[in-house]
Amino acid sequence: MNIIDELEWRDAINQQTDEDGLRELVGKESIALYCGIDPTGDSMHIGHLIPFMILKRFQLAGHQPVVLIGGGTGSIGDPSGRASERQLQTMEQVQENADKLSAQMRKLFNAGEEDSGIRLYNNMDWLGGMKFLDFLREFGKEFNINTMLAKDVVSSRLDTGISFTEFSYQIIQSIDFLHLFKEENVQLQVGGSDQWGNITAGLDLIRKKEGSEAEAFGLTIPLLLKADGTKFGKSADGAVWLDPEKTTPYEFYQFWFNQDDRDLDKYLKYFTFLSKEEIEELAELTEKEPHKRVAQKVLAEEMTKFVHGQDALDEAIKISKALFSGDVQDLTAEQIEMSFKDVPSFEATLEDTDLVSLLVDVTGISPSRRQAREDIKNGAIYLKGERIQDLGYTVTDADSYDGRFILVRRGKKKYFMVHLTN
Repeated sequence: MNIIDELEWRDAINQQTDEDGLRELVGKESIALYCGIDPTGDSMHIGHLIPFMILKRFQLAGHQPVVLIGGGTGSIGDPSGRASERQLQTMEQVQENADKLSAQMRKLFNAGEEDSGIRLYNNMDWLGGMKFLDFLREFGKEFNINTMLAKDVVSSRLDTGISFTEFSYQIIQSIDFLHLFKEENVQLQVGGSDQWGNITAGLDLIRKKEGSEAEAFGLTIPLLLKADGTKFGKSADGAVWLDPEKTTPYEFYQFWFNQDDRDLDKYLKYFTFLSKEEIEELAELTEKEPHKRVAQKVLAEEMTKFVHGQDALDEAIKISKALFSGDVQDLTAEQIEMSFKDVPSFEATLEDTDLVSLLVDVTGISPSRRQAREDIKNGAIYLKGERIQDLGYTVTDADSYDGRFILVRRGKKKYFMVHLTN
């Protein structure tokens, strides 16, 4: 199947500059294509991931992905999707973010520092040394102000105002496309739907500089919306990051596992490399037996493995199974801390104390001593995954995880963390 036909089946194309020409080109030869990301933060989140999934699909189809880290563009700010000016970062912060994003890209595209999986560039390399008068004479002269004002990304800001710095962003991104076209034989730029104006500006510049017959193309992907109409990319707790220090692999896995049935077909097409037949089979299973959540499980496994690797996926599955069953005895202190960081928590000094006092006086988990004794007697209280029914039970260091905290469970699903202080 031609890669363009596959992307159309996956509903992953919003706009193309020359559909027939691009389909013909990628059908007969391997091309280089690029997508850029500005280092406005030190990690990508899953919303950023969407266009790079397109690059990955081209890679698997035999084409050459090029990732552009916008050290230069990121230092001035992209006005796309913004109602106000961005706060400029220090150049040191831009570089630190660029280094971290580069490491994430190498992992996603299975590339080593030197290697072969992708070609990775930073546009600071050609933008950083450009003189202002050269910029105006060589490139500024090629851009018509009226045309620039008509672009959605600029016109949407005219009422609230836009600085010359952000206004010039589309010129600078156009320079990127021209540079990569001339120096690296990159023929296609991929971006989100909000990048259409910048991409077409780049194509116009290429044809002015290289001739009207230059084979260069642009492709954007649709804005991804959830079934409830809200924008995809965030959980109830905020952004879902690719950095495991910001969003743990377990949380990442759970985000995908908890998706709405109505969104599954769309997400499986966008985010996995499963075949059409496999996705259709999962859709059928979801319709027949939605309670089994088979498609959600496959989606969570595919995405966690892709972003974090097999070991992280295995750990996420282990934690998920333990929490579902309540058998947390085999989890490490780190896994427990990761899994229960959002449950109600307390601080306490651990001196050998009776369980009733821990539940009532120290933490308030139980509203009264009578209720605490009743919960213990009925087998509703667990420490470290073990049911405690001894009314005279004394809590000791042996009930803690590495002397750092105690995990208390009341009933089937109510958990509490007691962080131990000296």
